[in-house]
Amino acid sequence: MSLKRLLHEVRACRICEAELPFGPRPVIQLANTARLLVVGQAPGSKVHRSGIPWDDASGDRLRDWLGLDRSTFFDEGKVAILPMGFCYPGAGKNGGDNPPRPECAPRWHERLLKHLPGLQLTILVGQYAHRYYLDAGPKASMTETVKAFSQYRPQFFPLPHPSWRSAIWMRKNPWFEEAVIPELRNEVRKLV
Repeated sequence: MSLKRLLHEVRACRICEAELPFGPRPVIQLANTARLLVVGQAPGSKVHRSGIPWDDASGDRLRDWLGLDRSTFFDEGKVAILPMGFCYPGAGKNGGDNPPRPECAPRWHERLLKHLPGLQLTILVGQYAHRYYLDAGPKASMTETVKAFSQYRPQFFPLPHPSWRSAIWMRKNPWFEEAVIPELRNEVRKLV
């Protein structure tokens, strides 16, 4: 199946429609020339409204971590964006969003990844992506997984989710900005 047709199917997906408080609106960015893939959690409410992945404060922080400007980040020929759940899952009780819907990744990811022949690095953003993609298994905590980032290279680079909570996490873990961010930017710079 062509990538164009597959993307049309993904964007027309209604599998978990009954579970989505604001209805389905799958949000992805993918072209077969991309060498960098960002696997995130699920779109937030602002992204659901705009239809543009990472079009929010978390996206601003992620682009800063990656060392990418908006135009490069949103160039689908360079950066593919594939969330664990393609639609906004609704607000959770703890102030954040609900977890990504579990149907998306098993149904779509493998089929979509076959259309990325030049993929060289996958950025895994948050614990849901860590758990799904790290065959050797993530560590006991998200913090330990990110701290051990070099163990997952050259294929994967695990990161925390860049939500507002990450500012608190970063203050408690200064090694992230000192050691991880420079390595991440260096890797990304080579690819885009």
